[in-house]
Amino acid sequence: MDASSVSPVRTAPALAAARQLLADYFELTKPKVQTLLLFTTITTMEIAGNPPVSKIALTCLGGYLSAGGAGAVNHYYDRDIDAQMKRTASRPIPAGRISPRAALVFGFVLCALSFALLWTTVNLLSAALAFGGFVGYVGVYTMWLKRRTAQNIVIGGAAGAVPPLVGWAATRGSVSWTAVYLFAIVFYWTPPHFWSLSLLMKDEYERVGVPMMPVVRGERETRRQILLYTLLLYAISQLPFCAGEFGGAYLVGSIVLGLAFVAGAVILYRRADRRTALRLYLFSLAYLALLFGTMVADVKL
Repeated sequence: MDASSVSPVRTAPALAAARQLLADYFELTKPKVQTLLLFTTITTMEIAGNPPVSKIALTCLGGYLSAGGAGAVNHYYDRDIDAQMKRTASRPIPAGRISPRAALVFGFVLCALSFALLWTTVNLLSAALAFGGFVGYVGVYTMWLKRRTAQNIVIGGAAGAVPPLVGWAATRGSVSWTAVYLFAIVFYWTPPHFWSLSLLMKDEYERVGVPMMPVVRGERETRRQILLYTLLLYAISQLPFCAGEFGGAYLVGSIVLGLAFVAGAVILYRRADRRTALRLYLFSLAYLALLFGTMVADVKL
């Protein structure tokens, strides 16, 4: 039988199935979450020096593999509650498109590939830090804290703050106070960012028994905590300037962005509605991207 005799009717379903499988494995890596993580990695590397494009690409690939592996293990571990939540019921594992075992193996393989890639092409420190982020997200947040305490995202959020450390280590081969400041900014940004979203999903978290802040402490206390952490974030964001790491452009940008974030948190505290929570959540995404972009502009211009 030659190639011309193969029926398009037969090949089309096979191609569609292959594309769906690839899309499902890609979804396990949580690509939407990774976008901002990669941006903080790239901008940190530009702040730390002038790394070649090849090093930036390898560092981002290694970081993506590590965070993606953690995401896949998270999909595996949370498959029971994902199946009960409308927002997550269509994910590959609860929908039955990928087996739990396959997702778990996939996650650990990605983690191993990340460590090997960063160690052999960048440096051991960046590989170790990326692995630390994997352990933090999987072991500390997903397996230990998420289902036990309302402080899950506060402590577990440290894993999401690791990319600036990885980027700095990849560029300089060490970790300085500047890298620690950038880590702290992402760390204190995480609670108001995530709690704004959790206000929108309170009922789903309550139904599956996950003790997110709005479920355990109530919506009003959650809005108060958002405001408090936003004020802390504003203070932390001024440390790099006070330490002499950045100049006037960063100072102006951090003040404008920080006050806008605080204003949004004040409005949310006073106005308990879903639209305000959604607006603050969306602004928090723009805030972090613009703040790190301002750092690069301050250093490069």
